[in-house]
Amino acid sequence: MKTDYSIKSGLVSWQSPSNIALIKYWGKKGFQIPANASLSITLSESVTRTKIEYRPGTGKMLFYFEDKKNQAFAGKIAKYMEIIADELPYVKYLDFEIQSRNTFPHSAGIASSASAMSALALCLCSIENDISKNNLEENKNFYQRASHFARIGSGSASRSVYGKLSSWGKSEFIPDSSDLFASPVQFTVHPFFENFQDTILIVSKGEKKVSSSAGHGLMKENPFARSRYSQASANLAKLIHALKTGNSEDFIAIVENEALTLHGMMMASNPGYILMKPNTVAIIKKIQDFREQSGVNLCFTLDAGPNVHVLYPETERAGAGAFIEQELKPLCEAGQIIYDKMGNGPQRIN
Repeated sequence: MKTDYSIKSGLVSWQSPSNIALIKYWGKKGFQIPANASLSITLSESVTRTKIEYRPGTGKMLFYFEDKKNQAFAGKIAKYMEIIADELPYVKYLDFEIQSRNTFPHSAGIASSASAMSALALCLCSIENDISKNNLEENKNFYQRASHFARIGSGSASRSVYGKLSSWGKSEFIPDSSDLFASPVQFTVHPFFENFQDTILIVSKGEKKVSSSAGHGLMKENPFARSRYSQASANLAKLIHALKTGNSEDFIAIVENEALTLHGMMMASNPGYILMKPNTVAIIKKIQDFREQSGVNLCFTLDAGPNVHVLYPETERAGAGAFIEQELKPLCEAGQIIYDKMGNGPQRIN
């Protein structure tokens, strides 16, 4: 790439969503390579908005999270920039002021790193385009490149670069899949899963005691790791079939099994740990009882934290919504709920 470092300054801004994995990725092989393939729903309302102002310099950086200077985040991003400098050499010759904000609590198990790192990667790839005078943003290679850089910062961030459903990790069940970047789902999804809803129940807004990075590391010595990776592969094949055929019963069974297995792996680590709260378990039980009694097609999933995602088709919104407000909202911290849904992916902000 021919880079014009005579450019004096610029500004770029992206909004990128969080995502919720249906097939979980938990455990790595090598540097930021998943031990198993994953598949996720991209969200709509739970987003990170990141703005970068850049000018010629020596790689200095200021970072503001929600209008406050944040040295801890700045340090993490500085290390990230060092890692990607060989592939994006311009980062060594510019100074950056980065401003970022979320529409949801960070570090609470709603994949804030996914939205944050995908937004940052998209901004960096746009800067690369602006400097090189290329216009690649309509080309799939731009998003593939952004997904690659997002992965380096946070594995799940690779999937947030795409809308609807996306997968990450090499799998025999997904053509052209890769460990190096995510891909949008190419098969036709049954109409039952269009406009799928995700209501996020904030059981706790507190920061997790064990980070996802630490949790991935503990999988190396987990005695059940190998069986887990085989299970994830089998579940992925079954989930793809359910998504194609509209089999809601199989979808619910697989998604809930994946969520519980994720937290089972945490408990089986050494040292073991529990990220669920008492109200997390109470919500899960209420969801299962309500589904059995009412026949409403809704289910739960969890990320690496205590908060619960309630998934259901748009056609079930009336029944599911009333149940959530009456039975589940009182179990949330300060009654906080985020009504989200399947989204169309990131947007560049002008």
